Amino acid sequence: MFPVPTKRGLGLFILATGVLVCAHAERIEGTIVIRKKLTKRRVTAEVPMYQRGPAVGLSADQEEDPLAFERSRVAVYIDGPLSKDSPSGVLARMEQTNRRFTPEILVIRAGTKVSFPNNDPIFHNVFSLSGPKNFDLGNYPKGDTRVVSFPEPGIVYVNCHLHSNMAATIVVTPNKWNTLADRDGHFGLQDVPPGQYTVVAWHKTAGFFRQPVTVAAGRDEHIEFLIPIDESGRALESRRRE
Repeated sequence: MFPVPTKRGLGLFILATGVLVCAHAERIEGTIVIRKKLTKRRVTAEVPMYQRGPAVGLSADQEEDPLAFERSRVAVYIDGPLSKDSPSGVLARMEQTNRRFTPEILVIRAGTKVSFPNNDPIFHNVFSLSGPKNFDLGNYPKGDTRVVSFPEPGIVYVNCHLHSNMAATIVVTPNKWNTLADRDGHFGLQDVPPGQYTVVAWHKTAGFFRQPVTVAAGRDEHIEFLIPIDESGRALESRRRE
């Protein structure tokens, strides 16, 4: 006779296999609380100083509220073992438009392929030196694209060899339960089977924040992440890890 798995063991089993073994699945809802600006102001040299090719205007940030900007840059996901079911055929996009990556933060599950189309009338060269995925796509012109697969979870920083102002981040999560918070800091993880999990919030400046959560059948869970900073605007959690 086989032993009955604990709730935590059941949750980890579901994450590892990607198989829904319970008829009930619930929602984890939450809020990101940030009270001060964390991201340094983007400083970009005048175009003639580094431009290669035709003149291309640099697009500006669309979000004018600095705290809404910060909240919308927080990736949230459930930590755990790598799901064994591969998202084959799933293709995400990170475009190069007006000398910026769009979106500048992309959240995907491990195994996803990402296309990097060039929409500018100049060459770009997308690369990353990050541990989870190291690549260099070479120079390519407008209308061309390159596709990269991301099989391992982790944080991947993306840049352009030809334009030093261009920077983006790909957050690769171990399973399908991931999202970006909205400008108000709200997020939701759908169809989470009952069990015990660790929910992770990641901000490029502040780093990682984790909270345990127990999901029970028939009940949505609500959590809040307070990303603490000191008077100078420096993330306290990040400082403790140094």
